Formats: sequence, C-alpha cells, structure tokens
Amino acid sequence: MKKLILLLLLLSLTLTGCVVYIGDSTLSLPTAPSVPEGEYLRVHFIDVGQADCALVESGGQYMLIDGGNVEDGQLVVSYLMDQGVQELAYVVCSHAHEDHVGGLPSVLAVFPTENVLSPTTTYSSGCFDDFMHYADQQDLTVQIPKPGDSFLLGGAVVTVYGPVKSYAETNDTSIVMKVVFGETSFLFTGDMETAAENDMLDYWEGKDSLHADVLKVGHHGSDTSTGYRFLYEVSPTYGVISVGTGNTYGHPHDEPMSRLNDAGVTLFRTDMLGTVIALSDGREISFTWENQSADPDNAEPANPTGQTYIGNKNSKKFHTESCGSLPKAENQVIFDSYEAAIEAGYTPCGSCLG
Repeated sequence: MKKLILLLLLLSLTLTGCVVYIGDSTLSLPTAPSVPEGEYLRVHFIDVGQADCALVESGGQYMLIDGGNVEDGQLVVSYLMDQGVQELAYVVCSHAHEDHVGGLPSVLAVFPTENVLSPTTTYSSGCFDDFMHYADQQDLTVQIPKPGDSFLLGGAVVTVYGPVKSYAETNDTSIVMKVVFGETSFLFTGDMETAAENDMLDYWEGKDSLHADVLKVGHHGSDTSTGYRFLYEVSPTYGVISVGTGNTYGHPHDEPMSRLNDAGVTLFRTDMLGTVIALSDGREISFTWENQSADPDNAEPANPTGQTYIGNKNSKKFHTESCGSLPKAENQVIFDSYEAAIEAGYTPCGSCLG
C-alpha cells in the first residue's frame, strides 16, 4: 500500500511539473514540452583554451557548464554579459579540476544564481574552495545530482546520466548531462574516462539511450575518453572539442580522432575555430564559429579512415587490426566498420576496443 501511495504521488508530481526532493538536492521532475514555433536552443562552446566552458540558453534561461581555468574567469563573465545574461538558472561544475571549476568563482561573484551542481562538495584546491565560498555567499546549497535527476531549462529537458558509481579518479566523477530540445540533443561528459563511460553504459542499458546529436568530446580529445563502445552508443552527428592551441598534453590525441573520423562525425575544435555556437530549432542544428578565417574543412564531415575490424568466428568478438589477440586467419571475418561488426552480433574486444 505504501509503494502504491508513493507511486501515485510521484505520478501526480510528474504531471503537474512540481518540484521534488532528491537526496539533499531540489530538482524539477518535468514533462518534456513541445517546441513552440520560433523558439530556439543555443549552446555556446566558449573558447577558454585548454579548458571547458559551455553556456546553454533556452526560453530566456541560462545554464553554465564549467568555467575554464582561474585566469579565464573574467573572460567568461564578459562573454555572459555580452550575451545579455543577468542571472543563471544553473551553474554546473562537471568535476573539481581547475580547468573546469577555476572560472566559476568569478561567475558566482557577479551573477545571481538559482542552482549550483557539483559531483562533490569537498576537494583540496584553492579554486574549488573559492567556488564553494561564492556559492555560500549566495546562500546556495551545492547539489550533488544522481543518475536520472532531471529538470527544465526553458523549453529544454536536462537529464543527469552519470557518474553511476563512486570513483577515486577525479575525471571519472564528471557529471554527464544530456540536454534535449525537441528532436535534438546534446551530451556533455566533462572529462569522464573510458572505464566510467562503460559503467554508465551498463547502468543505462535497457533503461534509456545515451544517443545524442552533439557530443562535447570528453577530456579535450584525450585517448583516455570517447571509447569505441561509448562512441557507438552515443552515435553523434557532431562533436565539439574544447582544447587549447599547442597544449602540452598533445590534445586531441590521434586515437580518439581516428575513432571520431571512422564514425563520420563532423568535428568543431575551439583551438581552430574559436568559440563555437550551435543553434537548434528543435528539428535541425546549425553551427557558427568565431574564427571566420579558419579553414572551413575543420567544420566539414570527417572522411572515414577506411579502418577495418577483425572478427573471431569462434568467440564472436572483434578486434582492431593491431590487436595482439587476433584469431588465426581461418577464423577471421572482416568488417569494414564498427557498426557492421555490432550488427553481425559480435562484441568488441576488451583489450583493444575497451
């Protein structure tokens, strides 16, 4: 009887769009709205060099996901002012590393904010302490969202997909969020790495899809992220890489670029194009970018690399051509794409394909 009453209560809240309490946080449990004629979603992938910062705008409401490094704080504040932002519905710290949280204290010091989200409230760094301090200055409780938490941003629905476990590696604690506007969707992954990506896929298998039209490529294009399985499940048409020119990490790395190229993903890189803005009318997505002198090929669909995959007829696993566990020639079956191998019922090798 208690379960029935709880179910009816949740159903009532869902239908009325009321606010529900989830853990220590207060988040909406919305019903996806239809997109009125003339309404748009804008996503600004702000060029903050070797760091991350994105402004999501819908129905006059704004959400800022990450704020670049400490030195980027004033740049981000100026950009928001130029866009006419007067207050923020949500400020999201994807995880506690400086290149994501560093500029957020400057933002919170200037803009009234309704909600602040973070995967943790404790981290040993001065810039994270400043982030918590300025949230406290606005009497805001920093909320730690859980998988499945969802809220409205104007006409868009934002849903949290990860992390689904606790991790010692800070990158893996990254909040993963999908923004759905009409028939279009954007996935933000912070710096989440491959093992946590796969945990997230396992958690959501049979429950919901992580497919998105636009992927904010994880960890600035590092080879630790955007694994084969994850990329196949998300199956994006577009990818945005927030990365600094000539950075010392060598981002983006060749391996994820090869995977993205093989999937035919149209790529936008902030080191080449500057700030990138995506505009969705709920049906189609168009892009503009800051550096008009940039080679337009940077924004054209990537050409497939022609990579082939080797399947094992006995184990029904498939591998890259360079894998050390390739089957004997007589047991091999050749696939011209990752998707073809999956459709044939083969599963990716854990060693070479994650």
